Amino acid sequence: MIDRYGREITYLRLSVTDRCNLRCRYCMPPEGVEKKPHADMLTEDEMITAVEAAASLGVTKLRVTGGEPLIKRNIVSICRRAARVEGIREVCITTNGLLLPEMAEDLIEAGVSRVNFSLDTLDPDRYAAITRVGSLDRALAGLRTALTAGFRKVKLNAVLIGGFNDDEIRPLAELTLRDDLDVRFIELMPMPGGEAFGQESYIPVTRVLEALPGLRPEESDGVARLYRLPGAKGRVGLISPVSRHFCAACNRIRLTADGRIKPCLHSAEEVSLKGLGFAEMREAMARAIMDKPQCHGELSADSRSLSARGMSQIGG
Repeated sequence: MIDRYGREITYLRLSVTDRCNLRCRYCMPPEGVEKKPHADMLTEDEMITAVEAAASLGVTKLRVTGGEPLIKRNIVSICRRAARVEGIREVCITTNGLLLPEMAEDLIEAGVSRVNFSLDTLDPDRYAAITRVGSLDRALAGLRTALTAGFRKVKLNAVLIGGFNDDEIRPLAELTLRDDLDVRFIELMPMPGGEAFGQESYIPVTRVLEALPGLRPEESDGVARLYRLPGAKGRVGLISPVSRHFCAACNRIRLTADGRIKPCLHSAEEVSLKGLGFAEMREAMARAIMDKPQCHGELSADSRSLSARGMSQIGG
């Protein structure tokens, strides 16, 4: 489906849960999110109906997110059924990887072809600090599983935070020397719940180019500008939602775990699909696509996202 600004919407990000087994400081409050009544959340059948509605409007790519999607007990069933929806060509998943060693084989069998792995630091103490409860050893075991299990593509997403991990740009990027892995640096976004991060935390991804002058540009992939270190098997990506937004090329919509379509991550506008059948979902989804704004407002430490929710409640 083409929105009113000429963008073809082909990508749905489906959050299957707003809960997580980590408490990352830019995403989750220390106590986790408030648990909603089960009746307020999308059922598995409603999720699949929403995917079918999206596919009927031209969506071909589905990314399953959370919270942490692998804590969802029926996650494999959701992925399997979604992969079988007519028109869906690719099912991907974003995870912190802690549960991946036990689940990778089942996910691949279910039709998940790509994994985005969230990891902001290679330092055990920093990992414990940013996640509040996490173990770097477990995360790295998950990453190794992702790279060896047979997924068609693995990407590592690192949120770039000034004063926290900007001195780890090289070691993170050098993971691409050994493995066919895309390491993507993403600018910290001023989302609700991230008020603890000061002005110095919001640094542009151009710092990566300054830290790695040997990077050579390659053809871009969606929202990421891609580069390669000399001799590397994988690539380095730069994603700049704050300093150099990509709204004109945005091809996605998001569906939250409680059934609300968000046409734009940084808008408060939401359209509820909860309790609707296929035809009603399709109509509501089409309306949300046509209401997708041309661009979000300015983002900075002083100009925060207008979203009414934090990232864990939306889907990463």
